Amino acid sequence: MHVHIEQDHHGCLSLDQELMDASAAYFKSSDNRTPTVDDIAERYRAAGMAAVVFTVDAATSTGHPAISSEEIAERAAEHADVLIPFGSVDPLRGDAAIAQARRLVTEYGVRGFKFHPSLQGFAPNEPQFNPLWAALEELGVPALFHTGQNGIGAGLPGGRGIKLRYSNPLLLDDIAADFPGLTVILAHPSVPWQAEAISMATHKANVFIDMSGWSPKYFPAELAQAAGGMLRRKVLFGSDYPLIAPERWLADFATLGLKEDVLPGIFKNNAAGLLGLLT
Repeated sequence: MHVHIEQDHHGCLSLDQELMDASAAYFKSSDNRTPTVDDIAERYRAAGMAAVVFTVDAATSTGHPAISSEEIAERAAEHADVLIPFGSVDPLRGDAAIAQARRLVTEYGVRGFKFHPSLQGFAPNEPQFNPLWAALEELGVPALFHTGQNGIGAGLPGGRGIKLRYSNPLLLDDIAADFPGLTVILAHPSVPWQAEAISMATHKANVFIDMSGWSPKYFPAELAQAAGGMLRRKVLFGSDYPLIAPERWLADFATLGLKEDVLPGIFKNNAAGLLGLLT
């Protein structure tokens, strides 16, 4: 459920080099840090996996041009057996972001949207962004939000100005409540707000958690317990590749000792149902 496109086929990067280097150092990434859509398709096809792929459009807040979500969708369509495209729009662009979101769904076939409130520099529960959430609800596609600790900017002075409070999952509780037809996915263990995320996913039928961005051996105990119990139908496999390799994530996840009967849902069926892919 969570794979980043960090480089387009023109060689353009999704972030400036300082931020790329900081995130690679934070995650101790040893794999190819900037795979293209075609690279990811080849890797996931060989592994017998599918991947939701996207970039993050944070052009306003970072001043760095975004990789084209339109191009990602077009290239993902060439690998439709293994790649599921999500789009990204910059909420700070207002009506233009909404118009782009509509085009990405109706003309390019994206199946959802990725947002990173801290990187994009916005508080998602502010009323000015409600028209965007209403549009996504109308379009019938999920919104995937980064939550919790942030590896981008980690270790840099001031974290390069990136504010963690925008990624508190409780800000998304307002959206989930006000737009009950919108599926809201909380990306990552939401440290230091894990309890809040679990409470939201328990309380609201339209809130899910993807477990990307952390090796499972470092999961908060409450998340591992919930994934094997009350949230077994609300949690989704995601590695955060290329920052964490899916093979590493799966190997570490096996050490949690969850019951075998919950694994098909976590690895595939929960996400496939959410995306309307179950037959």
